[in-house]
Amino acid sequence: MEYRFLGASGLRVSAFALGTMGFGGAATGGWVATIDEHAAREQVRCALDAGVNLFDTANGYSKGESERLLGLALGPDRDRVLVSTKVHSRVGDGPNDAGQSRWHVMRACEDSLRRLGTDRIDIYHVHGFDGCTPLDETLRALDDLVRAGKVRYVACSNFAAWQITKALGISQRLGLERFVATQSYYSLVARELENELLPMCADQGVGVLVWSPLAGGFLSGKFMRDADAPGDTRRGMIGELGVGHIDVERGYATLDVAREIAHARGASVAQVALNWLRSRPEVSSVIIGARTTEQLADNLAAATWTLSPDEVALLDATSEPVRPYPTWYQRQFTAERSSRNGAPPGAFSYRFTTD
Repeated sequence: MEYRFLGASGLRVSAFALGTMGFGGAATGGWVATIDEHAAREQVRCALDAGVNLFDTANGYSKGESERLLGLALGPDRDRVLVSTKVHSRVGDGPNDAGQSRWHVMRACEDSLRRLGTDRIDIYHVHGFDGCTPLDETLRALDDLVRAGKVRYVACSNFAAWQITKALGISQRLGLERFVATQSYYSLVARELENELLPMCADQGVGVLVWSPLAGGFLSGKFMRDADAPGDTRRGMIGELGVGHIDVERGYATLDVAREIAHARGASVAQVALNWLRSRPEVSSVIIGARTTEQLADNLAAATWTLSPDEVALLDATSEPVRPYPTWYQRQFTAERSSRNGAPPGAFSYRFTTD
């Protein structure tokens, strides 16, 4: 297993992490989590054996049951791994049982610690942007949790680039703990992050933790042209809810290329998609969530090989989306000076001449 630094922090995380949204048995985000305690223990053991050191959950997954099952499954291995959880989701009927107010953040943290059966959370995310709470109120609460020893690092999830930048500015001005990472949606068929968020993260030293790297199962290899969506994937069960829109033509063209690479490699389509994400320098870890231990083992096998530069370039070109302004302009006319690492993948550098 490869280990990468989480943004500009000194913390190293495994290139692949285990996501536990499926742990529980309650409705979660429009679908039903079905992984019980026995299966949760199997998945955690499979991940540990593969070298995974980051385990991700949230207080809103299965109404807290995901946290409880993760804590039980880790057991004595808790002290040698990193646990990530989140706060924002509604967890009760009260007027303050949601969001990122100081009241809710402090209470939710205590509840998560109790369910996880631990005395600290290694990475504590705010699970979305709260437009009703001043950022400095939330950041002060998170800073207090770090100072109290209940949280090690703070992060965000599903923030826009400007929202992260604003939070970083407030943290610097007030001397508060800063976000070390963002947990965001990214895949071969969902590359919007490349327009604003990834460049910002690279510039500001913010790590990227990727959720739904297989686009709700679309990149699992189970989806076929002119066929019904498979019912054993999240996208097949609930469509685009929570896993985003896909450009169908570009998506299936990308799948065709991924299948060719998978066949030549003797690997699965999912491994190809996961390895493409691992090739992105801004990505610290890719969070894998699987319905079965067999699926998890196949996904984690992506850690045993890497795509060649030519394979990455082919996938880049096939999955290249339509870019918004000013991204398309910068990729056409200023790509040569976009960064000291060179032009971004797929950029076309037009050279002005004096002839």
